[in-house]
Amino acid sequence: MVLDVSQCCTPLSRDEIAAPDAALLAEAFKALGDPVRLRLLSLLATADDGEVCACDLVEPVGKSQPTVSHHLKVLRDAGLVTASKRGVNIWYAVVPEQLEALRGVLSVPQPARA
Repeated sequence: MVLDVSQCCTPLSRDEIAAPDAALLAEAFKALGDPVRLRLLSLLATADDGEVCACDLVEPVGKSQPTVSHHLKVLRDAGLVTASKRGVNIWYAVVPEQLEALRGVLSVPQPARA
């Protein structure tokens, strides 16, 4: 199941959030509620080529390959990253629209400056 929050929710500061939208958002934010997953997402978001082989994410986060794979699966299930298999390796990339949607939900309108 991939969570798609890109169309569901308006910023929290504008309207009351509906229960289904809250559940969807909670799942996406829950995926980000682990320091290793935040690091992985950061590494993917800042990758020069826009994607990274899972094998190249083990050392930077200091976790075993199975642990990194588990965290990447959680991020993928939340719709925050994509995965594509090339040979025996899996390459991951951030889904920019999902990150932007989450950012937008948390945005607070800035007062107009005179």
